Amino acid sequence: MATAPATAGTETPVRTLDELVAVVGEPNEIAAHKVQDRLHALHREWLEASPFCVLATSDAEGNLDASPKGDPAGQLVHVLDDRTLAIAERPGNRRVDGYRNVLSNPHVGLLFLVPGRDDTLRVNGRARLVSDAPWFDEVAVKGRRPILGLVVDVDEVFTHCSKAFLRAKLWHPETWEPDAVPSRAVFSHTFERTDQSLAEVEAHYGPAYAEQLY
Repeated sequence: MATAPATAGTETPVRTLDELVAVVGEPNEIAAHKVQDRLHALHREWLEASPFCVLATSDAEGNLDASPKGDPAGQLVHVLDDRTLAIAERPGNRRVDGYRNVLSNPHVGLLFLVPGRDDTLRVNGRARLVSDAPWFDEVAVKGRRPILGLVVDVDEVFTHCSKAFLRAKLWHPETWEPDAVPSRAVFSHTFERTDQSLAEVEAHYGPAYAEQLY
């Protein structure tokens, strides 16, 4: 049986919409009505410049996944029309948790980043998987086409303000501390490649690792 957190007795729960609104308030007029139902030319410019996004999905039972997707700017996203975009999938570890979710629940959320920008572009919609399409040729990288594609019918698109990124100082190099946590090799050696030495795992994630991206 799971034990309750030590602080459970001091928590003040928020269980209803009215209780939530009482804490955070109602959105202002601009925030409440900024959502668009199709891609504007400005949204297309953002997508063209974005090399990274996070794909959020849920299966039929509500189990969630958020997966990072990255490619050179211009190759990550292909806009098919003002209501449809597509994401290229490259070789990976083949878990494809998000894509498994899409097969049972097509609703997805996407968060697109442009390095150095504190605002983001959010897209919500319904997705489907395709194993081939004419646009695969247009997003080929190093001559290699995607192995799969995620096509998203856009329901909502809107920009998200910069406050989270400003608070995090995400793009401020002077705040970066990549060595504050153990390396990827240490995590892999601890949880995944337990039958290998740490030196072997470090070699796996060495310079040759970047040569296997496509």
